[in-house]
Amino acid sequence: GAPTISIFQKPPGVIPPGGSTTICCTCQRGYGSFVLYKGSHRLRTLEQSGSRAEFSISNATYKDRGTYICHYLEAGTVLARSNELEVSVEELRLPRPDLSVLPGHEVTVGADVMLRCTTTHPSTGCYLYLEGQIQAQLLSREQGDYNLSHVQKGDSGRYSCQCYTINASREWSAVSKTLDLVVR
Repeated sequence: GAPTISIFQKPPGVIPPGGSTTICCTCQRGYGSFVLYKGSHRLRTLEQSGSRAEFSISNATYKDRGTYICHYLEAGTVLARSNELEVSVEELRLPRPDLSVLPGHEVTVGADVMLRCTTTHPSTGCYLYLEGQIQAQLLSREQGDYNLSHVQKGDSGRYSCQCYTINASREWSAVSKTLDLVVR
């Protein structure tokens, strides 16, 4: 069948001006090339020997914000397009939140896990990121807790969180330190 392609930001989160991130495109077929677009503008082509292409953004500016998409080509033909990845560049003014996990970093399949993002700043909302996933989870506003019930192997990975003020001028925190969850 046709290959599928995924796109994600590593590390995830809102980037400060001057900061850096990498846009990763992966495809289970490993002999074509990847083209990165921003909006309808073709940015770069990467000939691939593996199943993954990495496009880095360093010294980010507000010009780097926008919607990115990856195409996978073989012999000049586009075989797959990724979902859209929204990249945000904003000043990070709030303190870095703390991410913790209960009952612990290593759990068995089927366990219930709670990831908690703690911030000193009042009236914030927080996002939970899992590296490799395009979609951030919005943490419940009241506690900043995210409950994973009956965890599976696919919930393993590197988590982080990032908070923002819930007011007219949205202000962002730095991204928390990462936390590795292992599901055995």
